[in-house]
Amino acid sequence: MYGAELVSTTQPSRELFGLYGPQDRFERVRSLEEFDRLLRGESVTVGVSDPAIGIPGRTALHRSDEGFCVVWGEAFSPSDAEGSVAAWLFDRYGAVGIDAFSEINGSYVAVIEADGEAVVVTDPIRSWECFVAESPRGRVFGTDAAAVVRSLPTPTVDRRGLREFVHFGVVLGDRTLVRGVERLPFDAALFERRTESLTRFVYDPRIVDHTGELARRLERAVDRRSGYPRPGGMLMSAGYDSRLLLATLADLDVCYTLGEPDDPEAATARRLCEQYGKRHRTLPVTEAYLDARPEVVRRTNGVRESIHVHHRGSAAGITAPTIYHGLLLDSLLRDHYLPRDQIAVLHKRFPLDRLDARPDVAERFARKLDFAGGDGRLLVRADGPETPEGFLEEAIEAEFDRCLGRSESIHNAMALMGVRLKPALPFRTDLAADHVESLVAADSELLDWHLTTPPEFRNDETYQAALELIDPAIFDHRPPDRPHRSYQLNQLEKFLRRLTPGLEPFATPWPDRDRIYRENDLDRRLFPDRPDLHELSPRTKLRINDARVWLGSVLDDGTSVDELIRSPG
Repeated sequence: MYGAELVSTTQPSRELFGLYGPQDRFERVRSLEEFDRLLRGESVTVGVSDPAIGIPGRTALHRSDEGFCVVWGEAFSPSDAEGSVAAWLFDRYGAVGIDAFSEINGSYVAVIEADGEAVVVTDPIRSWECFVAESPRGRVFGTDAAAVVRSLPTPTVDRRGLREFVHFGVVLGDRTLVRGVERLPFDAALFERRTESLTRFVYDPRIVDHTGELARRLERAVDRRSGYPRPGGMLMSAGYDSRLLLATLADLDVCYTLGEPDDPEAATARRLCEQYGKRHRTLPVTEAYLDARPEVVRRTNGVRESIHVHHRGSAAGITAPTIYHGLLLDSLLRDHYLPRDQIAVLHKRFPLDRLDARPDVAERFARKLDFAGGDGRLLVRADGPETPEGFLEEAIEAEFDRCLGRSESIHNAMALMGVRLKPALPFRTDLAADHVESLVAADSELLDWHLTTPPEFRNDETYQAALELIDPAIFDHRPPDRPHRSYQLNQLEKFLRRLTPGLEPFATPWPDRDRIYRENDLDRRLFPDRPDLHELSPRTKLRINDARVWLGSVLDDGTSVDELIRSPG
C-alpha cells in the first residue's frame, strides 16, 4: 500500500527529506518524529514537514493505490484543474511523463512515485535547492543540506567549494562545502540511479508587446498568491518591487522596512504605505544584523553567504504569519547581471543605453559578487590556480560554459549565470523557516517573459513602464536613490553628489555593514586567534565565519576551517 501517513508531535519546521529505499532504511538515517507526514512507496520514502500543509497553493500530498506525489513549497496547477496541485501533478505525470513538470507553476520541490519508480524535480530556476548524497543506506535527498550531510559516515570539506565560497560568497555549479554532497542540477530530474536534464529554462527571444505583457503577467502572478493567512506582511524597500505588491495585493496589511524612521528609504516607504492605505513599521538596525549564530548561518545551506539575510536580527518584529517580498524580480525583469556599454567621463565610467557587445564576463561577475582576492594571494588552500586572477578566470569560465547550451547569445548566457547563482537566496530561506513566504518571481509566466524577451528590453525602463500600466500613480514618490526614470541620469547624479561639496550622497537602501562590523568589534569576537585576518574586508571575514560556523555544525571530524585559510598577502 502506498502513502502511509504519519502525524508527528514535533515543533513546526519546513523540510523535505527522502531516501531511495524502504521505510526501515529511512529510519536508520532519520527519526520519523522529525516529520509531519511520511510517504512510503516501493522505491522511495519521503518525510515532509510544513505548517502550511493544506493551505491552497502551499505544500500538498496525494496518495493512491498507484503511487504518491508530494509538492513541497508554493505551487499552482493550471487554472482549470480541480483538486490539489499534488493530485493534478500525479495524474498529469501518468499521462505525459516528465513533461508534466513544464506545466506546474511556482517555487517547489516535487517527488512522484509511479510504477515503482521515483523522480525528484525542483522548479525551473532551482529557487528551492535539493541536496543529494550517496549514503550507505542509499541515495538521499532533501531541502536541508545539513540533514543530507549527516547521512554520510565521514563527511569532509570540499576545498574547491570552500575556495569559491570565501572568494565569491557563493559556491558555483552544483557543489557545496562538503565533499559528496551536491545540489540537484539546475532544471533537472533526479532518479534513483540517474539524473536527466530538462528544457524548461531555455532562451527563445521573440518580438512582442514586452511592456503590456509584463504588466498583465505581474498582476496574475501576484493574484495567484493571494488568500494566504492574514495578516499579510511585506519586507519593504522604497524600490520598484515593493510598489508592485502595494499596488496589486489586496491581502497586504503591514509593511516592514529595515532602518531608522528618518532614513530616506524608510521615510519614502512610509509615504508609499500612506498612499496605498497600509500600515508601516520600521525595524531598527542593531548589532544583531550581523548575527552569526549556527541556527542563522545554517539556513544558508553551505552554498551562500548569510549577509543576504537582510532582515537578520529583526525576527521578533516581523509578526505577520504571511510574508511577501520582491526577491529575484530584479534578476529576471531588470537583468541585474547584464552589462551595459560604458563611456569614460572625468575618470569615471558611466553606463550607456545599450548592452556591451563584448563584455568581460569574469570582470562583470567579479564586481557583482564582490570577488575577494585582489591583494595577490588566494586565501584557501585547494587544487587549481594559485593567483586570484587565474582562479577568477577559471571558475567563472567553467560556470559560464554551463550556461551557453541554454542561451543563444552571450548576454542571455550571462543572465542565466546570474539566475543560477542567486546569491541572495538565504533571504527567503530564512523567512520561510518562520512564515508562509511567497516568491512571486518564480511564477512561470514571469519566467517565460524573461526567456522570450530580448535582453535589450529587460531593463529599468521596461519594468517602470509596466508598473505604470498597473497604476499610473505608482511613482508619485520616487525611490530616494533613483530620483529619475533614466538609469543613466541616476548614475550621473550619484557621481555628481559624491564629487560636489555640499551635496549629500544618495543613501543606500541597506544598513552600513562595515560600520556595524567595526562598531561591534567583531574582529575581536569572531577572530580573536587570527589577527592576521583582521586586514581583510568585513564581507570577506563574514564569509570565512559563515563557512567555519556552518561546517562546524555538520562535521564531526574536528576539521577546522582556520587550518585551510591562509594569511592574506
